[in-house]
Amino acid sequence: MNSRSSSYSAHSQRQSSLVPERRLPRRRSTLSSVERGHHGASTDPAVHSITEEIAEIKRYEDFTTIDWVQDDAREQLRRRARRKENATFFAREGILGWRGKLRDSYEAGQAWIVVTIVGAVIGVNAAALNIITEWLSDVKLGYCTTAFYLNEQFCCWGAENGCDEWKRWTSFGLANYIIYFIFSVLFALVSAFLVKQYAPYAAGSGISEIKCIIAGFVMQGFLDFKTFLIKSICLPLAIASGLSVGKEGPSVHYAVCAGNVISRYFDKYRRNAAKTREILTATAAAGVAVAFGSPIGGVLFSLEEMATYFPLKTLWRSYFCALVATAVLAAMNPFRTGQLVMFQVKYDRTWHFFEIIFFILIGIFGGLYGAFVIKWNLRAQAFRKIYLTKYAIPEAVILAGATALLCYPNMFLRIDMTEMMEMLFLECEGDQDYDGICEAKNRWSMILSLFIATTLRILLVIVSYGCKVPAGIFVPSMAIGASFGRMIGILVQALHESFPNSHFFSACEPDVACITPGTYAFLGAGAALSGIMHITISVTVIMFELTGALTYILPTMIVVGVTKAVGDRFGKGGIADRMIWFNGFPFLDNKEEHSFGVPVSQVMTSDDMSVLPSTNFPVSAAEDILNSTPYSGFPIIEDRESKILLGYIGRTELRFAIDRARKQGLMSPVAKCSFAPSSSSQLGTSATPATPIISSSPAPLTFDDIATSSGQQTVDFSPFVDATPITVHPRLPLETEMELFKKMGPRVILVEHRGRLVGLVTVKDCLKFQFKVEAQETNGHGVGVGHEEGNGGRQQEMLWKGMARVGEWMADKISALTSGRLRLPPRRAGGSASASTVAGDGWLGGRGEERSSLPVDDNRHDGDILDGTEDIDAGVELESR
Repeated sequence: MNSRSSSYSAHSQRQSSLVPERRLPRRRSTLSSVERGHHGASTDPAVHSITEEIAEIKRYEDFTTIDWVQDDAREQLRRRARRKENATFFAREGILGWRGKLRDSYEAGQAWIVVTIVGAVIGVNAAALNIITEWLSDVKLGYCTTAFYLNEQFCCWGAENGCDEWKRWTSFGLANYIIYFIFSVLFALVSAFLVKQYAPYAAGSGISEIKCIIAGFVMQGFLDFKTFLIKSICLPLAIASGLSVGKEGPSVHYAVCAGNVISRYFDKYRRNAAKTREILTATAAAGVAVAFGSPIGGVLFSLEEMATYFPLKTLWRSYFCALVATAVLAAMNPFRTGQLVMFQVKYDRTWHFFEIIFFILIGIFGGLYGAFVIKWNLRAQAFRKIYLTKYAIPEAVILAGATALLCYPNMFLRIDMTEMMEMLFLECEGDQDYDGICEAKNRWSMILSLFIATTLRILLVIVSYGCKVPAGIFVPSMAIGASFGRMIGILVQALHESFPNSHFFSACEPDVACITPGTYAFLGAGAALSGIMHITISVTVIMFELTGALTYILPTMIVVGVTKAVGDRFGKGGIADRMIWFNGFPFLDNKEEHSFGVPVSQVMTSDDMSVLPSTNFPVSAAEDILNSTPYSGFPIIEDRESKILLGYIGRTELRFAIDRARKQGLMSPVAKCSFAPSSSSQLGTSATPATPIISSSPAPLTFDDIATSSGQQTVDFSPFVDATPITVHPRLPLETEMELFKKMGPRVILVEHRGRLVGLVTVKDCLKFQFKVEAQETNGHGVGVGHEEGNGGRQQEMLWKGMARVGEWMADKISALTSGRLRLPPRRAGGSASASTVAGDGWLGGRGEERSSLPVDDNRHDGDILDGTEDIDAGVELESR
C-alpha cells in the first residue's frame, strides 16, 4: 500500500490547479531513497551499508516506537540488494548456482531454526524452574533424610502409609512456624536484592511491557540475557517465599527474552524489527505453553492477548515453538508423573443442567473479582510508586513476612498455590483426600477455611502484585477461583445430601456421586483467570488441555462468557491493559473501538512544531534543534511562510547526515543544509543517493572572509528525507487516524491541507485525547477529576504517615531492647518527595511529538526507569489522569 491513500492523492490532484507554480518542484522531487531504488541506486553496496548503519543506530534508540512503514521499506531494500548480489556472484547462465540456492534456503529456514532452538531452551528452563520451585517451597516445611535436595513428593515416592523419610524441622509447632517465617523472608530478600542490584527489569510480570515491545516500543535491557538470567534465578525464590505471585506471567517474559537473545545471532533478525516481532510473538506462546502445559492454549493466548499483528506464518511459528517447548518439557518430565504441570487432572464424571445456575454464580464471581482486584491494585501501585520507590527490598521482605505469618495457620494458604490447586481439583475418590477435605464431618470447617483463604488471598494479591520481584498474577488468581469454586461445590454437595429427593436434583442417579466439588474448583480457576486478564477463548482451551475433559467444555464456555460480560460491565481491559494505561506507554489496543466524533484537527499538534525549511538553513541551527528538542523527527517545508510540505526527516537520519558530512570534509562554520534534491540528484546521474552532497563556495575575496568561507557552504541532506510520509486531511475522523496507527504502525502522521503542513499527530496525541474523554465521561456528573485526585492523595498521605509512625515506633523498640546496639536508620525526611515527579507527563508528556530518549543518569541501570528508583517520572500515574 502506498503511504498516501488514494483518496488523499485524488484530493491533492484536484487542488493542484489552485496551488501556486512554486509547488511543482516539490512534486517533481518526491523521490525518496526507497523510490530511487528502482533505478538501481539502492543496490549499491556502499549505499546499502549506510542504510544498514542507520538502521542499526535506530534500533537501539531507547524508549521510542518503531516506524513499521519505514522498517518495511528498508526490508525491501535489503531484498533487492540481496537479489542483485546473488545475480552478481552466484548466477551461472541465468540459473542460480548451488551456493546461491543453499544460501537462499538457509535464509528462508532461519525462522524455523530459531524457533526450534528457542523452544528447546524454554522447555529446559521451565523444567529446571519447576524442580527448583518445588524444592524451595517444601524446604520451608521440612527436609528429606535420604537426600536433602529432594522435595517431599520425590522423597516420599511410592510411599502409601505415611512417609518416614520426610521430616519436619522440629517436633514443636511454634518452632516450625518460626522456621517457615525465616525461610520466607530470606527467599524474598535474596530475590528482591538480585533484581534491584542486577536486573531491575526482571521485576513484575512483564506481559504489559512485552505487549508494547511487540507493538513496536523499544525498551533496552528488558529482553537481554541479564534479565533472562536474573528472572530465572529469582522467580523460584519469589514463589517459594510465599508471596501471592505466580510464575505464568514471568514465564512469558523469560521465554521472550530467550527468543530475543537467540535471534540476535542471526542476521535476518538482528536488524529487522518486523522479523523479530514474529519471533517474540512465537516465544510468548511457548512461555504460556510450558507454564500451563497447554501448547494450543499458548498460541491462542499470544493471538488474543499479546500480538497486535498476527499473520498466518506467525501462527505456524508460534505453534511450532510451543510444540518444541512442551515436547522438551515432557521429555524432561520434571514431576515424574508424565504431566506437564502439577495440577493436571482428569474428569470422567458428567455434569447436570441444574448446575448451570451455580456455574453462572462462579462466572459472576470471576468478573467481580477481576474488576475489584484491578481497581485496588492500581491504587496500590500508585501508592507504591509515590512512597515506596526507595524501599523496594524492605517492601518485598515485609510482604513476605506478613504473608507467612498470616498464611501458615490456614491449611490452604500454607502450601504452594499449584499444590493447593492440584488438591482442590481432585475428585473425592480413593486416597485423594487432603487433611480430610472430602470427609462430611469436616465440611463446614473446610467451607470456613476456604472462605478465609479466598478473602485473604485476594487482599494479598492486591498488595503483592507489583512489588519488585518476579511476580505473575495468573496462578494467584486461579488459586483464588479454585478455593471459591471448591467452597461452592461443597455447599452444593451439602445441599444435595440434605434434600436428595428434591425435584431440583431429580437428574442425579441414585448410586453415583451427583456433585463433584473438584469440577467447581476447576471452573472457578478459569473464571478468575478470565476475570483478571479479560481473555476468553484461550482460557477455555487452556482449562480443557489441563483436564482433557471434553464434557466440561460447555460449562467452561458458560463460566468464561458470564465472567467476560460482568468484567466488561465494571471495567475495560484486563490487568495487563490497565498496567499499560497506568504506566502511560504509547500503545493503541486494537481490541478497543472508539467513537469520538471529532476530526484530526482537534487532536493534532500545530502551534508547537519544530519544522525545517528546505533550503538555506544553517547546519548549526539544525544541531541546536537536535540538542534542544527531544522530538524523533522534523517535517520539511518549502519555507516558513508557505509551509508547503516536502517531506519528513528522522532525528537519527539528521544526526547521521551531519556527522557524516563533517567526516567527509571541512564545513564552513556558516554552512547551510539543503533538504531539497539538486538537479543532478533528481536525474540520478551523479551523486550517490545516500551520501551528502557538499558544494564549495566561491574563493574568498578578503582575509576577513576566510574565517567564514573556508570549507563547504551547502550540504545536501535530501537523500535522507522521506519525501512520501503518511499524510491526512484535517477533517479526517480521529477514529480513522487511530486505525492507521494500529494497522500500518507509523511513528507520526502529518496533517496537510492543500499541500500545506498544518499539524502532526502521534500515538501519544491520540492517547492523551482518549484519556481526556474518559476522564470527562467518568467525572461528568458534577464530580471533577481534581476532586477525586485530591481525596486519593490525602488518603495516601495519611496512610504513609501512619506507616511511618509504625516504623519509627518499631525502630525505637528495637533500639531499646538492644540497649542501643542495634539501631535502624531513621526515615529520610521528605519521603514523599517523589510524588511531585509522579505527577509529570511521563511517556505521554511533551508537546505532541514522541521523545527520542529520556535523560537517564549514566550511573544507573537502564532498567531503573521502571523499577521505581528513577529521579524522573517514567509513567503516568493513576491520579494524574
